[in-house]
Amino acid sequence: MSLRITGFSRGQLLRNAFFMIAFLLPASGLHAADFARQQEMIRGVAIDQKLGDQVPLDLEFRDELGRKVRLGDYFGKKPVLLTPVYYTCPMLCHLVLNGVVKALRVLKFVPGREFEIVAYSFKPQDKPSDAASKKEAVLKDLGHPEAGKGWHFLTGEAASVQALSEAIGFHYELDKTSGEYAHAAGVMVLTPEGKLSRYFFGIEVSPRDLKLALMESSEKRIGSAIDQLLLLCYHYDPTSGKYGLAIMNFLRFFGTLTVLGLAFFITRSLRQERSSLGGRL
Repeated sequence: MSLRITGFSRGQLLRNAFFMIAFLLPASGLHAADFARQQEMIRGVAIDQKLGDQVPLDLEFRDELGRKVRLGDYFGKKPVLLTPVYYTCPMLCHLVLNGVVKALRVLKFVPGREFEIVAYSFKPQDKPSDAASKKEAVLKDLGHPEAGKGWHFLTGEAASVQALSEAIGFHYELDKTSGEYAHAAGVMVLTPEGKLSRYFFGIEVSPRDLKLALMESSEKRIGSAIDQLLLLCYHYDPTSGKYGLAIMNFLRFFGTLTVLGLAFFITRSLRQERSSLGGRL
């Protein structure tokens, strides 16, 4: 499934456009006459949803310690939250990572235990030292150092970066005047096998939506019994990148609970009545 989401065609990414423009205008020293050129560049910024597509797990990167790794090293057993950012970004990427941190503060899931997080820089000039600095700052902000075991910050050569970005449908443009990138904000959830399962747009992700996405992407192998029941009442809408109430499932679920409750009440009442009659005899 392929669905294009851009900052100008979907309401949930309007803020992305604002952030990109707010940054690019002062950074580039633009005047009103240059705005048309900048707007044309931003039109190339988009996220194509490629739900169900397989990402290339053989791509080579370097982790925050400078070690050569394969993308597939982080797949196989757990779902993966993928965050395309670049570590020297002056604003928007920081907001994306901060949005993930806010969601993790609410979730009971822990990176490295129920799922993995892989951040990769789409700026080939970023170095492992940049990744290490960003990881340290993010973990400090999160306040859970143990999450570092499951939160990985990668850098790579242009070929690997472009191949992964293309595979997930993440399109960005280089502003040659400022040397910075215009890009949308979004994160993706992938299955343990490396297939794109869910997309979330904007600088914040709902903790509930992220939890549901991770549970679905793990084929319901994580989450409590109550969490699994919650999945029956919500469905993912790819056009909005959010989970909404599935009203029919919701009614069926609570209808079933009502019937079971009535059956329990009737059974209990009959037993009490028989016990009362038996005592009189």
